[in-house]
Amino acid sequence: PPAVYATLLDRGIYLCSIRTMYRILKERNELKERRNQRRRQNYQKPELLATKPNQVWSWDITNLKGPERGVVFKLYVVIDIFSRYVVAWRVEHFEKDLLAEELIEIASQRQKIRKNQLAIHSDRGSLMTSTKVTDLYTKLGIEPSLTRPYVSNDNAYSESQFKTLKYGPSFPSRFGSIEDARQFCRRFFNWYNEEHYHSGLALLTPSTVHSGAIEDCVQKRQAVLAAAFNRHPERFVKGRSAVKRPPSEVWINKPATFEQTKPATTGDTEVMRSVR
Repeated sequence: PPAVYATLLDRGIYLCSIRTMYRILKERNELKERRNQRRRQNYQKPELLATKPNQVWSWDITNLKGPERGVVFKLYVVIDIFSRYVVAWRVEHFEKDLLAEELIEIASQRQKIRKNQLAIHSDRGSLMTSTKVTDLYTKLGIEPSLTRPYVSNDNAYSESQFKTLKYGPSFPSRFGSIEDARQFCRRFFNWYNEEHYHSGLALLTPSTVHSGAIEDCVQKRQAVLAAAFNRHPERFVKGRSAVKRPPSEVWINKPATFEQTKPATTGDTEVMRSVR
């Protein structure tokens, strides 16, 4: 419109103001982008609930720096979101769908996963949405779940685990070789599963929660606190202390409001869904 307005004036013609031209175009639905536009997809917010181990897993891949610039190794990690237990990992030279397929299948066999028991959450990387991985999910009766693009919180459990790995005091700036990286990860994940007192698990280890030994550990801790109280009650200003327990429900994107939670009734499915 501004160019048309100026052109007409130079030709000695006045029809209307620039604003009027815009108004007329708007009335005829002509004020829009004329080039082809990519339509934004509406991605569903993932909402998964786990009330015990082996209901929901999360997996991702991170880079480990190699001996020189430009050389990186790929660390694949599968973690159970309820127990934070790392059920499988591997370090390779590259990302490949066959390697991911093998890792998930081996982890499922070790954990004795039945059909329709498990959901696996991941981001939308090409590996996570590959045909091989998708076909494996169908074969094993696993429910896939994907993050929304550019929403890091959708895969918070894997991201948090990678942070624990890389922020540790013994994590090197570079690994001398892929075998060096594998040896380090072997020691780290053994420590993480068996010895790491996880803050998200009321300071229990992932192994304790994953194996179902929560009650034994809590009772032993409670007995120690009770004995300490009996010896020196004056030191417990607020009375007897109770040992904290890990959460009984662990979510990926807990809904703001929901009436109740119900387990799916198909087969042995244990993945919980919210009822809005």
